Amino acid sequence: MDDDVATYRRHADELTRYATVLVGPADAPDVVTDAVLAAFRTPGWRDVANPRAYLFRAVLHRAQSVRRSDARRTNRERRAALVEPVRDREPSVDAHRALSALSPQQRAVVFLTYWEDMTPAQIAELLDVGEGSVRKQLARARETLRSVLS
Repeated sequence: MDDDVATYRRHADELTRYATVLVGPADAPDVVTDAVLAAFRTPGWRDVANPRAYLFRAVLHRAQSVRRSDARRTNRERRAALVEPVRDREPSVDAHRALSALSPQQRAVVFLTYWEDMTPAQIAELLDVGEGSVRKQLARARETLRSVLS
């Protein structure tokens, strides 16, 4: 138990920053808490070789789940009400819209690349995916951002 608390304290700030990029500041603390608690309850948790990487993956998976739930709720709300287009959007609204167009994995790769200054190899190790996958996700994210922002 004390080891779990120490692990959480050691990684809480970076996990929260990561979750903030994935789901936004309102949901980030809940995503981190849910992901970390689920990780700690996993039967093999004590045998995890790289707890930091495991927790980053757990946060990514929880963020994906939250985004799916949000998407379903948003679709229901759109069907229930007419949405008027917003004119004269501010740049921050456009940036938020652009980031929202990315998948959670693409957001993760963008965040780790540009905010955490990690290389594709480091990201691949952290997320337990191939380096080629990281490069492909980053390329797709850049393409989506260009398309949405142009």
